[in-house]
Amino acid sequence: MLLVEPFASDRVEDNVSPVGRIYYTASTLLCCAHAISEGGDLVLGAQAGAARLGDVFRKAGFTRFRRAAETPFNLILEARP
Repeated sequence: MLLVEPFASDRVEDNVSPVGRIYYTASTLLCCAHAISEGGDLVLGAQAGAARLGDVFRKAGFTRFRRAAETPFNLILEARP
């Protein structure tokens, strides 16, 4: 499975940039609010980072997870059973 996510580092302080600020704003106003409204018990938002997303995939049963590619705006992550 390929997952395309907004570009985010694993540490909050590494995401402080003009693009990071936009993603945090969108995450707070849209992503997190939507996840909460759907009854989600895991609300990651737009700045989760590859390490945290990898944990989610491993808990879902995937055994292989890696960063396949990246752009200045997106992470492309690959998960395999």
